[in-house]
Amino acid sequence: MTELYKRPSVWQRLKKNPIALLSLFLLFFFVVVVFAAPWLAPPERACPSPIYYIVPDWFFALFDHDLPCKPHQIPRDGFKIPPIPPNLDAWKTFPPDWKLHPLGTTENRYDIWYGLVWGTRTALAAGALIVFFSFLIGLTMGGLSGYFGRWIDSVIMRLVDFMIAMPGFLATLVLVSVLGRGLDKIIFASIVFGWTNYARLIRGDILSIREREYIHASRALGASHTRLLFKHVIPNMIYPALILASLDIGSVVLGLSALSFLGLGSGEDYADWGQMIALARNRIAGVVGGSAFEFWYTYVFPGAAIFLFVLAWNLLGDTVRDVLDPRQKNKKRA
Repeated sequence: MTELYKRPSVWQRLKKNPIALLSLFLLFFFVVVVFAAPWLAPPERACPSPIYYIVPDWFFALFDHDLPCKPHQIPRDGFKIPPIPPNLDAWKTFPPDWKLHPLGTTENRYDIWYGLVWGTRTALAAGALIVFFSFLIGLTMGGLSGYFGRWIDSVIMRLVDFMIAMPGFLATLVLVSVLGRGLDKIIFASIVFGWTNYARLIRGDILSIREREYIHASRALGASHTRLLFKHVIPNMIYPALILASLDIGSVVLGLSALSFLGLGSGEDYADWGQMIALARNRIAGVVGGSAFEFWYTYVFPGAAIFLFVLAWNLLGDTVRDVLDPRQKNKKRA
C-alpha cells in the first residue's frame, strides 16, 4: 500500500529556510531587548510601578504630564554640544554602564546605548499599534465593501480612492504638522492614512470568495450574513492581509523614523532612532567642525538598528508568505 504523503509542519518548513531562521533570530533579539530594557539600561530615576516600564511615556502623558518617571527619556551628560566617543572600558561588565557611554553620545551629549535600548521599545510598540489598528479598520471597511457591494461598496471605495490619490507620507506629514509634534500624533496620522491598502486587498479577495459555490450553498441553506462572513469568508481571505501586515511593520517604523528625523517626534531627548540620527546630521554634514568619519558612532549605531529592524520584518513577511500562501507552495512544487 502506497504510503500517504505527510505534509511537513510549519516548523519543518521554517528550519529548511535560512532566510526564515535569520528573520526569527533578529526578531528574537529585538524582543529580548524590549523585555530586558530596564536591566540593559536602567533609568536614572526608578519607577514606582512596573507599568511605567511597559506602557510608553507618551501614552501616560495624554492623561498626566507630571509623571513620576520617564524611562524613555534619554539621559544626557551635561549641556555641552560635542559628542563623546565610545568608551571601551564600559564593556568590561555586561550590561555596560550607560553612564560611561559604551557607544558614545549624540549631539548635546545624549547617551546612544540608552537611546538604542529604549528606542527598540518605541519602534516595536508604535509599529505594532499602527499596523494593528490599520489592519482592523481595513478589515472592517474592506469586508463591508466587498461583501455587501452596491452603494456601500461605491461609498467606501471612493473614500479609499481619494485617500490613496494623496501621497501617503506627505499627507501624514501635513496632518502631523497640523496636530502638533509628538509620537502619539504620528501614530494617529499613520493609522488615518494606513488602512486603505488593507481595505482594497480585503475587498478584492472577498469579491472573489463570495461568488464561490460553497458560499452560494451556505446562503441557500439559510446561513446568516454574520455566519457567512466569520465562518467562511474571512477565514479564507485573511492570509494575504496577514502577509501584508507582517511586511508593513518594517516600512511603518521606517516612516516613523523619517518623521522623527524631520523634527515631528516627541522631542530630542525621547528614545527614538530617527530622532537620534537627526541629532547627528550636523556632524554628518560637517558644519560644526570635524568630519562624518570622526563622529561615525552618532549615526552608524542608530542607522544599523533601523536597518536590522526593518530587515527582520521584511524577511518575516517573505517567510509568512511562503508558509501561508498556497499559491507560493504550488509554484515551488511545479
